[in-house]
Amino acid sequence: MSKNSSRRYEVVAAAKNWHLRETPQQLTADINAIFGEHTFNLEVMREKLPKEILQALLATTEKGQPLDARIADVVAMAMKEWAVEHGATHFTHWFQPLTGSTAEKHDSFVTPNIGGGATAKFSGKDLIQGEPDASSFPSGGIRATFEARGYTAWDPTSPAFIINNHNGATLCIPTAFASWTGEALDTKTPLLRSMEALSKQALRALALFGVKDAHKVYATVGSEQEYFLIDEEFYYRRPDLVTTGRTLFGAKPPRGQELEDHYFGSIPERVLAYMTDVEYQLYRLGVPVKTRHNEVAPGQFEIAPIFENCNIAADHQQMMMQIMRNTARKYGLVCLLHEKPFAGINGSGKHNNWSMSTDTGMNLLEPGETPHDNMQFLFFCAAVIKAVDQYQDLLRASVAHAGNDHRLGANEAPPAIISIFLGDQLEDVFNQIEKGKPESSKSKDLLGLGTPVLPHLPRHAGDRNRTSPFAFTGNKFEFRAVGSSQSISFPNTVLNTIVAAAIDELATTVETRMKANVAFEQALHEALQGVIKQHKRIIFNGDNYSEEWHKEAERRGLFNLRNSLEAFERLHEKKNEAVFAKYGVLNERELAARAEIFFDQYFKTVNIEGETTESLAQTMILPVAIRYLHELATTAETTKRNGAEPTGVLKTLQEVNGLVNDFREALQRLHAVNADLGGDTVHQKAYHMRDKVIPEMNNVRIIAAKLEKALPDDFWPMPVYSEMLFVK
Repeated sequence: MSKNSSRRYEVVAAAKNWHLRETPQQLTADINAIFGEHTFNLEVMREKLPKEILQALLATTEKGQPLDARIADVVAMAMKEWAVEHGATHFTHWFQPLTGSTAEKHDSFVTPNIGGGATAKFSGKDLIQGEPDASSFPSGGIRATFEARGYTAWDPTSPAFIINNHNGATLCIPTAFASWTGEALDTKTPLLRSMEALSKQALRALALFGVKDAHKVYATVGSEQEYFLIDEEFYYRRPDLVTTGRTLFGAKPPRGQELEDHYFGSIPERVLAYMTDVEYQLYRLGVPVKTRHNEVAPGQFEIAPIFENCNIAADHQQMMMQIMRNTARKYGLVCLLHEKPFAGINGSGKHNNWSMSTDTGMNLLEPGETPHDNMQFLFFCAAVIKAVDQYQDLLRASVAHAGNDHRLGANEAPPAIISIFLGDQLEDVFNQIEKGKPESSKSKDLLGLGTPVLPHLPRHAGDRNRTSPFAFTGNKFEFRAVGSSQSISFPNTVLNTIVAAAIDELATTVETRMKANVAFEQALHEALQGVIKQHKRIIFNGDNYSEEWHKEAERRGLFNLRNSLEAFERLHEKKNEAVFAKYGVLNERELAARAEIFFDQYFKTVNIEGETTESLAQTMILPVAIRYLHELATTAETTKRNGAEPTGVLKTLQEVNGLVNDFREALQRLHAVNADLGGDTVHQKAYHMRDKVIPEMNNVRIIAAKLEKALPDDFWPMPVYSEMLFVK
């Protein structure tokens, strides 16, 4: 019997016998009592701050007025007092560098005093500005290694919050991150700039419609987060998962998601306990999580918040991912956020629900019961259509990275072709606009279910389309192409900027015609008609997965940027550089830096995967295959000596020997391309990874899957898909 004979049984037993690692906390059902209790929110500020200081701070956070630095000392004192009351001993400027995750450096409140003791101090200077090492984060050439200085700057529009650990707590202050020379080195700064650009243009447009009481327009976002949970025993026995976040080997299991029984199925008790814990922590941080359910793939789940201000939503998304990962360990689980942790199984996305709302609560993408009469809605909806068509390549680039390449275009995710689903009702209205003036809207009706005991349900005027990358879903657009591990900041920065540009152009068109003594209604109709005639190619309500659509999209002239590197190249297009520059979101240097960083991250991600594939194939899979060959040969020889004909053994020996030979040859080819990085520049290296390393990795994986099915179960050195996906 092989030394690995107990491999599966030990792993399954460990998964079966899980127990909570610590004493369960009492998770209160009174959400009102705990919601936001770990945030320095408006309620706390009213209690802790003098009225004039609070008014000055709200003028910045709610009306966008410049921050008065003179209030910082008072705010800092109140913030420190509140944090200490909640057990905080340290504070940190919590920022989001261009790594895609968050960063923090903790400083103690404790300051020695003259008498030899210590006091807790936290000044306005500590609150407003920090100084991390800018050269230690990705800068795309903006900062050289010897040019280290960078700054974090307090973002008063996103509430400070407290993160607890087993032995204390830390006050986290959301901040922007910039270089000593002033360029943005983070995801927050461009997002805030884009929100300001969108607000300015949207207010200008609203003035045309006679809306005078709005002083701010916010981009609002609610992002659905998909993820996998596996037992941590499985995770730590899979070095590919530990190193890369996805399985580099794995044969298709006998059962995957074919039965379609996991989606919205009953949530396993262990997973539900985990979800409840995560939600409890998020409620205390003021994150308005609303939905939880089983997703399509076995072992896959989803959590979703309701709409928030775009900047706060982006901060909350980062907090959510961190808490999900940290909490899973408490339940003997590991949370996988990679876009495609299991080949052949649905991947994970982060559906980004985006809209625009005024500070008075008006949703600018709310069509109402009769959209054909709602010209204000049609104006803003047309602006989105125009923006997505003009900048489809930029939207595609905003969700491009190595992990998402495994998902986009697969059967559970939208293709790499960006298009808009409007639904039957809105498509009909815009068709009427193109031909003349809209006269009617397809209305809702009631859906009878054939029995008097069930209610008649109001049926929407249009269906939904899960295959569309950018779909109108009632009063918002759902950008479905965002990857599950991604920060939502850059996709929303792009969305805000391009819609601001489209609103600007549409409003200018209307204003120009009005100056020529054309009535507002006529000028507006002409503008909307022009948008549809010019940009209707981006609208598609059909099956985005079909081969016919790919051909049709090509005929329409739509981009099909099949992988990340093709998408990254589009960042250098003049129109894309120009739109960021015009609205002050990213200057040419900042955008070029991001393109360089994206190429670098792609190269490093695939390089790590290639070397990990080679290492595991060489040290784990090939040795057990050879060991099995030896056992087969020994068995055949022994059988012959005993006077029997080992026909079946010899056929098995021949089959496995052929696979071992093929595996060894594929491994040698992978070794060769891993050793050759493809050039000196990061661009050359990235293209080498895409064109040479990934194909050879896939070849090694294909043969490994055949070996997994050919070798005895007790020989295979890693947990297999059927264990990881189904054992909870």
